Amino acid sequence: MKKIAIVLLFLTSISFYAQDFQGTAVYESKTSTAEIMKNFGGNREITPEMQKNIEERMRKMFEKTFVLNFNKSASIYKEEEKLDAPGQDGGRGRMMMSMMGGGGTQYKDVKDKIYAVDKEVFGKEFLVKDSLPSYKWQMSSESKKIGDYTCFKATAVVQTDATDFRNFRMRGNKNDDDKVKEEKKKDSINTNKKTNFLNDDIEQIKEKTITAWYCPEIPINQGPDKYWGLPGLILEVNDGTTILLCSKIVLNSKEKVEIKAPTKGKQVTQKEYDEIVKKKMEEMREIYGGQRGGNGRGRGF
Repeated sequence: MKKIAIVLLFLTSISFYAQDFQGTAVYESKTSTAEIMKNFGGNREITPEMQKNIEERMRKMFEKTFVLNFNKSASIYKEEEKLDAPGQDGGRGRMMMSMMGGGGTQYKDVKDKIYAVDKEVFGKEFLVKDSLPSYKWQMSSESKKIGDYTCFKATAVVQTDATDFRNFRMRGNKNDDDKVKEEKKKDSINTNKKTNFLNDDIEQIKEKTITAWYCPEIPINQGPDKYWGLPGLILEVNDGTTILLCSKIVLNSKEKVEIKAPTKGKQVTQKEYDEIVKKKMEEMREIYGGQRGGNGRGRGF
């Protein structure tokens, strides 16, 4: 019986390495709006009902569906297109997506270790091309089922995205312990205030520990968003604020998807793009912060 199981696993593995192998994975995104509110210290002037309404609006904005199409060495990952509901503030949502570093089609080539993603920031199109981030995964024997697939746990400490406001918090957050508060105090002394593009009292959370669950049954070195580098397709990622969970997998469908890098937009590196976004957000802060005495006009890129 054991020999039969090994043969079946071997035959299944062969299909993954066929010349025309391709697969599709659908991911649902959920963000803890309560965690975001906590990072920014809350607001004593709003009622619990108002806070609940704010969290509900944020939750709807963050709940998205993404599709990952992959072959043996490359993938494309993008949000599933949906029509805005009547009365929904799509413009504000798009602006928030710019602040979150979202949008566009993300291409990952794990063979050449490069990625490319097309992004739009306030009407300007960019093509971000750079080397794939390297994750120092710590793998464990802990497992769980996601759908019909057995997945294994892996964790890594990662640098956060400086253009995603979910990676920021108020300095001296009341939820921090004394040691963290002391570190923040040192940072506030040693850091140039202009590095914070939203508010001088806001700081970036530099690192996060992420937890990923990968499936060796699908021996593809891919995952949702920017994640990759495990011996199996990543079916779930949790960074403490946002969870990406696979809800559907289709392997070797008759309908093939063209997997190629995007080409539209002004080409920049990730560092260059981050600086452009931070500069634009700093400009917005100056405009809206001094709107009473200013003319409200922004500068171009």
